[in-house]
Amino acid sequence: MLPPIDARLTPGLLTDFYHVDSAYVSWRSGRNPVATFDLYTRNQPFGSGFLLVAGLELAARLATGFGYDDDDVAYLRTLRPYDEAFLDELRRLRFTGEILAIPEGEIAFGHEPLLRVTAPLGEALVLESALLHLVGVSTLIATKAARVARAAAGRPVAEFGFRRAQAPYLAARSGYIGGCASTSFLAAACAFGIPTSGTIPHALVEAFSTEEEAFRAVAGSLSRYSLLLDTYDVRLAIQTAAAVALDVRARLGHELTSVRLDSGDLLADSRFCRTVLDEASLTEVRILASGDLDEFRIAELVANGAPIDGFGVGTSLAVGAGSMAHGVEGGALGAIYKLAWDDDETAPIKLAGEKSTWPGKKQVVRLGAFERDVIQLEDEPVPANGRVLLQPVVVGGEIVPGTLPSTSEIRDRAMHSLSELPERYERLSGGDTYPVTHSARLRKLRDAASAAHIP
Repeated sequence: MLPPIDARLTPGLLTDFYHVDSAYVSWRSGRNPVATFDLYTRNQPFGSGFLLVAGLELAARLATGFGYDDDDVAYLRTLRPYDEAFLDELRRLRFTGEILAIPEGEIAFGHEPLLRVTAPLGEALVLESALLHLVGVSTLIATKAARVARAAAGRPVAEFGFRRAQAPYLAARSGYIGGCASTSFLAAACAFGIPTSGTIPHALVEAFSTEEEAFRAVAGSLSRYSLLLDTYDVRLAIQTAAAVALDVRARLGHELTSVRLDSGDLLADSRFCRTVLDEASLTEVRILASGDLDEFRIAELVANGAPIDGFGVGTSLAVGAGSMAHGVEGGALGAIYKLAWDDDETAPIKLAGEKSTWPGKKQVVRLGAFERDVIQLEDEPVPANGRVLLQPVVVGGEIVPGTLPSTSEIRDRAMHSLSELPERYERLSGGDTYPVTHSARLRKLRDAASAAHIP
């Protein structure tokens, strides 16, 4: 399912203006070869040692559903005096090419193509922005979620960043793939089959004349319920919560499942709350923590032995935030989409120092159990201990049957991939750099392409 990025728009308008212009130039000039583009990033985000790939299903469904209806064409006509024959061509445009991709839930690294798109130039051009959005944002947040889940050391993490996310469907889906146990965003939970979770807001507590009255209203209304403790005073609230829980259990059989701390000294308050709950024989009640948490703060709480049973993470996860305190950039993956080959067997290349591109139709091969990866030309033999990562997902404009597993199956693959990744690449900071090399033939092709453009 393609999430409703904007329900008013058809897929054809999920692009940038200059890509339609570029397709027009391609059409007018008659220069429309079958071309291959690589979608990749030069670096891992957050100073991380890895990428967790996500967004492929959404990208594949967008590509195969891409097109322009009459309303789209009417709008484009207001932007520029395109030839009517070109606009007619857009009405008939459907993706006819192929997409190879590293499956969602796999580990990848900088410079490795996450997607390889081959199609007539005009088709490939208009898809660029949407593919970068869906794969780039999804992979960014899945990687962030994997880091947060690692910091939580087995304690469940709930994603609840809908109110702050720029791409809330992608945030919830990618958060789940990366290791979050649930989401608070119902539309995404329904769309992608993600478990839901939530407590109560401060406003509900404030709506009653006393905190006890609010707690009793919640406990009397829901057979299994959670209470938020920091509206006024955490240490008074936990004692009220315990008393209400015991009374309502005895009268109605309703169970307090958890209490949540959303501010203050989470370490000290969680210890105090645990003592009160245990002394009241409410040992099964879990303590949850939230409040501008990220992987670094969670790791600190865990390392200090905070009796916190689960974490809620909103903003930092949903926007893929970095950390100023730890000198870590975030907020964007920096994914790029570059022309690499065409059916004239030319080797397009951009020469720009560290931003120079690698020409050729490529394959990514993983040697052994994360020994190293090799980026090579697709017709080169695969080493005996290697496996190819780029798999066909769309062929002839159609999704290959069986290549798009469910979100829960993708999550299972991600958990397996992360469990196989050596710890030295998974550290929150100061991790080792994973070795990614280019084959001798690919380096030779790049040298030749560079020489052709340098006098």
